[in-house]
Amino acid sequence: MKLTDVVKALDLKVFCGEDQLEKEAKGGYVSDLLSDVMGSGKESQIWITIQNHKNVVAIASLKDMAAIILPKGIKPDEAMLSHAFDEEIPVFGTREEVFSVAGKLFLLLGDE
Repeated sequence: MKLTDVVKALDLKVFCGEDQLEKEAKGGYVSDLLSDVMGSGKESQIWITIQNHKNVVAIASLKDMAAIILPKGIKPDEAMLSHAFDEEIPVFGTREEVFSVAGKLFLLLGDE
């Protein structure tokens, strides 16, 4: 599924990466532990995390993830946005809790 469809279905705010919304998303990953994502995250997944700093983007880029979702109304800091722009990693936001957005993402994308 294209990121543009995920953004619409989940009513996500696009903080950056508007020009990357044609990327394909294949599943999701939920973790706030960077080493966990580095070890187990997969290409084209959407990562849901409460972490909002530039190291998150570095891991997402390393794993070639499709995008990052920040839940609970969390906003990215300026360094994160700048790094996300440079690495072409879309960053989205939602006011929903992690459990809720993860469940909705699973229903959209399944367990790929």
